[in-house]
Amino acid sequence: MDNVYKLHGLPQSIVSDRDPIFLSAFWREFFKVQGVQLKPSTAYHPQTDGQTEVVNRCLEMYLRCMSGNLPKSWASWLSLAEFWYNTSYHTTIRMTPFQALYGIPPPTHLPYFPKDAAGISVDSALQDREAVIQVLKQQLTLARERMQFQANKHRTERTFEVGDKVYLRLQPYMQNSVMNREVPKLAARYYGPYPILRRLGNVAYKLELPPSAAIHPVFHVSLLKKALPTAEVAAELPSTSLPPTAIKPLAILNRKMVRRNNRAITQWLIHWENSPPSEATWESTEDLQLRFPNFP
Repeated sequence: MDNVYKLHGLPQSIVSDRDPIFLSAFWREFFKVQGVQLKPSTAYHPQTDGQTEVVNRCLEMYLRCMSGNLPKSWASWLSLAEFWYNTSYHTTIRMTPFQALYGIPPPTHLPYFPKDAAGISVDSALQDREAVIQVLKQQLTLARERMQFQANKHRTERTFEVGDKVYLRLQPYMQNSVMNREVPKLAARYYGPYPILRRLGNVAYKLELPPSAAIHPVFHVSLLKKALPTAEVAAELPSTSLPPTAIKPLAILNRKMVRRNNRAITQWLIHWENSPPSEATWESTEDLQLRFPNFP
């Protein structure tokens, strides 16, 4: 409302991650009525909204360089950073973001030459501005080139066909929402193999997962690898159904509020079955109630 709607109105579409707020019934119904198409990202793949991620990383790199000695002054550099980014030529769209939005080239920045202004204070202020703009351009250019180089080193071209069987890679911290593990780093990395049901676009695939799987069935190609008969992987995905030997919560020892993803959530200190109270762990209330609907 403060920065977008008052100038441009509602967008035609919004790309977001799969946060529960963006997937809620209220959020979907509200924008459906407004005629805005919601496009949630592929599961566990923030690169879906890659352009925003790149812009954020560039700005972070610039702010880190320019305000390293005075970290509290970072907000004062945002306007110049935004000006440079919007008026720089982008190879992807073959024009500047300013021209893509308004249809005309951006206003020409006239460089200031020392002593052009008669006043000493004006001359000093404009020289400082020129120095800042030059440093800003260099830092953002270097940051963009460095991130592009590092990302390309780990990328490989791969494609699959409908019916192919692939292994699915899940990061350990992603499994915490569906299975309780004392040592998540030692959990299985790959699961499957699972057949591909459908190809969505150029880089996303829908898999035929077991009915008990508590995760979204669409994944980015980087999380998949072709099934090999000699490879050993976990046969089953984590699910919300608990095995008979799984530990269960016994009691809530304490409560606290924490901040996660810019929102406040409640955590409980849980005393687990077959363990002393000294080994109690802090658990998210929402995650715990999903895994144990009848607790407390």
